[in-house]
Amino acid sequence: MKKVFMIFIVVSLVFIILTDFSSNNEEVTRDLNHDSNVNSNDVSEGEIKLNAMIIKHPITMSSKNMLWLQKAEERAGVEIHWEEVTADWDEKKNAMLAGGDIPHLIVGPNAITDDDFAQFTGLFQDLNELIDHAPNVQKMFEDKPEIEIIATQQDGEIYGLPKYQRYSPKSATMQFINKDWLDNLGLNMPTTWNELHQVLLAFKNEDANGNGDPDDEIPFDWAPVGTSGFGFFHPTVLLGSTGITPSESGTGYFAEDGELKNFFMDERYKDVVIFLNKLWKDDLINQEVFTQEFTSYQSMARGDGRIAKVGYTFGWEIPDRFGNQLASQYKSFPPMKISEDSTNEVRWAYDYNVLNYGENMIQMSAQTEEKEAAMRFINELYDPETSMQVLFGSIGESIDDHGDGTYSVLPPANESIDPGTWKWTKTWAENGPMYLADSLELELGADMQTRNSQQEAYQDAYSRIDIQRDVYPGIFIKYSQEDNTEMSLRNKDLMNLAMAKFAEWITEGTIEDEWDWYIDQLITIGLPENLELMQHYFDDYLRSVE
Repeated sequence: MKKVFMIFIVVSLVFIILTDFSSNNEEVTRDLNHDSNVNSNDVSEGEIKLNAMIIKHPITMSSKNMLWLQKAEERAGVEIHWEEVTADWDEKKNAMLAGGDIPHLIVGPNAITDDDFAQFTGLFQDLNELIDHAPNVQKMFEDKPEIEIIATQQDGEIYGLPKYQRYSPKSATMQFINKDWLDNLGLNMPTTWNELHQVLLAFKNEDANGNGDPDDEIPFDWAPVGTSGFGFFHPTVLLGSTGITPSESGTGYFAEDGELKNFFMDERYKDVVIFLNKLWKDDLINQEVFTQEFTSYQSMARGDGRIAKVGYTFGWEIPDRFGNQLASQYKSFPPMKISEDSTNEVRWAYDYNVLNYGENMIQMSAQTEEKEAAMRFINELYDPETSMQVLFGSIGESIDDHGDGTYSVLPPANESIDPGTWKWTKTWAENGPMYLADSLELELGADMQTRNSQQEAYQDAYSRIDIQRDVYPGIFIKYSQEDNTEMSLRNKDLMNLAMAKFAEWITEGTIEDEWDWYIDQLITIGLPENLELMQHYFDDYLRSVE
């Protein structure tokens, strides 16, 4: 069940950072300079040769050119032939697993899932048997016991190791509004849904961008919504105004004071949809919102770099969303109340767990002959100094070593490339295994510092969230294969109904007439049974942390 949402996260983050670097590469590519016939002259005497596969982005340089990776291999006493996969991973993976022919190591964010481990028993190495050769991994488990929870299967095996990258924010999504437009029209920052409605009406009708054309403004836009559930930059963050804390589950599951619920059958979700329909009827939402691609969503906000076109929207951070030329016009602002007299505790989306932890980042084949050597290499990846290079790039190129145990992320050598994109060109970035220990002293780049400052608007909302009891901890829960299959089948039916109705209700406004029928359908699908089943796991989790 977690697989779909985790894949959405990875895809979303790649789109966020790499919009300007879209690629037409639709092939599984290999490094042509490092083909399957490894030249024995390139292998140092005494080094053990291994084969590995990395799932990476097309703009990322060849692994053999990453200085940090070369040094990690040297320290582990191995020479690795890297096969690099940039597209069509599921197709390649399915054929590879079915044939039982996998490389010694596989690297990539949840590229091999818990379901794969259960289906292809005996294909992957239980890393518990080799943990004595990985002191960095042991230290990670000691420092962060929750990471070992992520790694461990229900029966105690560890087939894939997670990551902890620490520096990502509490939420992937922020809301932005064009402050220049507000000033042009003499308007205040909205604090309620009602005020937002009035602001958006003014954006539409009063030539907010001041270019003489009163019809070229898009008051409100959000990212494309797929058929498999919600994710980042979607209007479900407005559920925070109702007291719900959206977190981690694109299929609607959320926690509220220790009780697991699903917003698709919650009256508060209906309130959000009714509000969005009200905006739609007033022509305040981008009319292409249900059909546009993500690249269009981004490019619409950036425009030609001179005249802003979008008034209110969601994104990762301001320059990324609007480009450097328009960034100064926009501000992030606190979550809104529904109305002035609303008594709901206002919250916001909480994504820290899925942004900073990742599951199954690296696996080893059970057929690997040199298991200890392979584990030594894995261990090198989890050294905090190596891990920061996995995320940001090599010391000397992307990171400055101050010589006193402290470091700082360097700005891009190419000033035309933003820092977020730059790191993806130089290293594995979020696609790699890593452990950025809390004790690591690393000064972040300007882009991440700026994003952190933009998050300040949400601190009051975050302070109202009980991290244990109000946040669905999906990444820390291991369902049995039987339960996971049962829930996934129900969730597929749930999404087929709920996502179609989301678009229909916003554009046609029939939610009041259909709500009772819709709730009956959710019951027939078996959503209450899913909640009951998941509650047992959630209760076990709470007992383990409280």
